[in-house]
Amino acid sequence: MSTNPQWNSSLYSPKPPAPASLLGFGYNGGSNSSSNLLSSSGPAVNGFNNFPSFGRSNSGSGSFFPSQANPASTQFSVNNSQTGSLSPTLGSSSIGHFPIGTFNANSAFSEESIKSPSAAHAGNGNVHRDGGSNSPSNLGSRETGIIEKLLHSYGFIQCCERQARLFFHFSQFDGNIEHLKIGDPVEFEVTYDRRNGKPIASSVSKIAPEVVLSEERVTGTVTTELGTGQQGRISYENRGECFFLPYGKDDVEGNVTLSVGDKVSFQIATSHSGNLGARYIRLENPAHPVRYQGVVCSLKESFGFIERGDVVREIFFHFSEAKGIADTMELGDDVEFTIQTRNGKEVACSIIKLPPGTVVFEDVNPETLKGQVLKPLERGANVAALNTEPLSGRLRYRGRDRSEVEIPFGDKDQKGEYTLRHGDWVQFNVAIDRRDKLERATNIELQDESFVVSGEKRETGVVAAVKDGYGFIKCAERDARVFFHFSEVISQDEEVDQNSEVEFTLSQDQTQPNKQSAVRIKILPPGSVQFEVITQRNIVGTVTREPSSSWAQRSPSRVNGERSADDMGLVSYQLNGIMEHVPFQMRECDVRNSPRLGDEVEFDLAQVKRTKEHIGLNIRIVQRAQVNKSGGKFSENSENTKNETQHSNGEGTKVHKGFIASLKDTFGFIENLAHDKEIFFHYSHFDGDADSLDLGHEVQYTLTGKTPSSGKISAENVKLLKKGTIARHAVDEEILDGIIVRPLRNVNPDQAQYAGLVKLGADIDAEEVSYEFGITSLANKKDFLQRGDQVQFQIERTEDGKERATRIRVVRKKLRSTVDAIKGQFGFLNYEMEDGKKLFFHLSEVKDNATLLPNDTVEFVLITNQRTGKSSACNIVKMETQRPDWLAARLRTMSIDENGPRFYVLRQPKGPDGTRGFKIAPRSSMSSNGVSAAKRMATPKL
Repeated sequence: MSTNPQWNSSLYSPKPPAPASLLGFGYNGGSNSSSNLLSSSGPAVNGFNNFPSFGRSNSGSGSFFPSQANPASTQFSVNNSQTGSLSPTLGSSSIGHFPIGTFNANSAFSEESIKSPSAAHAGNGNVHRDGGSNSPSNLGSRETGIIEKLLHSYGFIQCCERQARLFFHFSQFDGNIEHLKIGDPVEFEVTYDRRNGKPIASSVSKIAPEVVLSEERVTGTVTTELGTGQQGRISYENRGECFFLPYGKDDVEGNVTLSVGDKVSFQIATSHSGNLGARYIRLENPAHPVRYQGVVCSLKESFGFIERGDVVREIFFHFSEAKGIADTMELGDDVEFTIQTRNGKEVACSIIKLPPGTVVFEDVNPETLKGQVLKPLERGANVAALNTEPLSGRLRYRGRDRSEVEIPFGDKDQKGEYTLRHGDWVQFNVAIDRRDKLERATNIELQDESFVVSGEKRETGVVAAVKDGYGFIKCAERDARVFFHFSEVISQDEEVDQNSEVEFTLSQDQTQPNKQSAVRIKILPPGSVQFEVITQRNIVGTVTREPSSSWAQRSPSRVNGERSADDMGLVSYQLNGIMEHVPFQMRECDVRNSPRLGDEVEFDLAQVKRTKEHIGLNIRIVQRAQVNKSGGKFSENSENTKNETQHSNGEGTKVHKGFIASLKDTFGFIENLAHDKEIFFHYSHFDGDADSLDLGHEVQYTLTGKTPSSGKISAENVKLLKKGTIARHAVDEEILDGIIVRPLRNVNPDQAQYAGLVKLGADIDAEEVSYEFGITSLANKKDFLQRGDQVQFQIERTEDGKERATRIRVVRKKLRSTVDAIKGQFGFLNYEMEDGKKLFFHLSEVKDNATLLPNDTVEFVLITNQRTGKSSACNIVKMETQRPDWLAARLRTMSIDENGPRFYVLRQPKGPDGTRGFKIAPRSSMSSNGVSAAKRMATPKL
């Protein structure tokens, strides 16, 4: 759309002459007389001949007098006196003073300092009529100038009478700002910004009268085309008469060329002198429609957009303009169309399909270049909405002259939608757009050397599951499975299937901040990913437990199976003089010749990457186990097995005693008699049902060598002892108050000491006596004591005189809430935490194994795991439902009135078995209100 209201002709839009000649100024800086007053015979400005002439006088009178003698040629007399008064007069009578307006902007009024239109916009309410800090000597200086620059809400004026360039805000313009254009002569007052003291223009008004536009649009026909130095002409009819109007290039809206016979609509502009012209011309119906080509780039329910092949622009179209092909139209179709203007917007009409490949937007150079990513593309729905730049990515490469060249690229130029990062090495081609000759990078492919240069950590794994467009990877070095999207696969030629071996990088998931996903995924050849690392080969050992044969049937693939302790076998072997044990699976053996208990086997020792545990691989039978006299195989209690329990660490078969300190899913820990150490044991080495174990139970056990997985001594032959087998020590009767300084290691696995520490008093930093404690020291073995918990305890004295804390009871604030939900072995309470989630609890924390249902009221203690920061409820007690206070009080105060109405049973009810129901109560037991005592007793308790 044309934004210049001046007509492109010598009559309507001449080039602005020099300021002095334009405004008809004659100025003699050395003269102080009024002889410098010039006539109004200067040249016409913008096609208007009635331009006022100005006279400037430095006589010191300080008045501004517009003459009334010649209204058509008003003369102005400007006096630059020191008093600065401004006094417009008509004849000799003064009609008042013009106030000086000062615009108080938010920043310095210079083009360089104003970075946004909003920085200078202050509204009309910021005009100070008192002139601010300006003295009266600054008032009344009214000058003239030319509009040099117009921005969003402000502009700049080039002064005609001095070498100055002044800022002005649109709120200081007297008139319609839409009619103010660059080059217009204006008159203004000079004032100063109160904040920085810089001069600015205020009370700005146009000297030439404004052009009047018709409110309604008129339709007409182009009769003369625009030519070099020649105006165009449009004809239109009005009341049966034909009129012709001139127009210029800037009066035509849109990037269109008008031809003779084109139907157009426009507005009629009338100048002060009565000259007419056509403005804001829109092409409505071309006489000879031009056919354009493009590609369908967007499709909605009943409309779409076409990317034009002649200009870098999209054009709207409706399906009604694509008759016969609307149902079969798809993205990427090449089409041909015409352009019409409807409601002031260009639309595509008469759309037909073209053969594929007809429309070519660019020429691609076949030469392959290599470069680095300077700015990768930011992906995501929120980013796409904010990013308006079509080519937001940047690459850098070295040109033929060895100079560094920067080139843009867009989201369609990358082969695949995987993540690119700053500094990645890529190969690409250069494409040149035929429409605007813009160069960009395309066919971008990531190079493998990018991972070496960047030093990013690459992990390996196997695809465990594949869904619609996404999947999950089982990592070789971590337990958790990682989510990935197919768009992150670098090679688009290879398909990702289940069991595909891949290499990837972990990245923070943008949609879920607490989760990670796999990006920049590269497909590896089969056999590249190893979940175990072999540390030693050809080790000889003896099978002490047979593996389950069902394991091989359930999970024949090593990479996708999850091991279970109950399914795995066990091999015992000597390593550096120490007896060790390592598990193995049935799939590591020859199915047709599986190992049995007591067989001598040869195997490879390997370490699992993700758990750091050791397992046996490639089990080969060396010698079958001998058969005893009864024809059976040697069992674990045979002589051969007993000899294997003789360890070289000096412990032999010595039996130790201790207490169960903690229990996990498949293993636990035993607290020794000294209460300063915990020993690991697996449930497979417990003689009995592991579910019967509880914290604090007394057990006996033997010690074995260090395990390959942890490098620590473990317990075997664990047996449960009767309560009281291990003698207890004397306990003082005095109950002391204290505070937990250090919890047990099962609460904080990161600490080196096993035993906890409790200090007298309530100050954790005070210098008071401290006492150690273990699992046997807790009055409630399930108490989760943390640092800073207030407790009560007693002193236990051992035979050697050592004092320990015992019978420790935690003093915590009891909270109440209701049950929100029960899910299996855990549930949630209606107690909201900081993150808005419900409070978690385990059913093992419910006292007396009470049955909880939703909406049950419970009393609990809130604890927070200091290592993970997660909170949960413990010591949960179900509260019995009681009568409401109002009902209990009502029953206690109910009076008996002997004179009231009475109730008599006329026929006794009978039960289902035929027996009689309620018995008739004695008359003395009847209340005055007719309710018997028997019926009150039968009322169920609320």
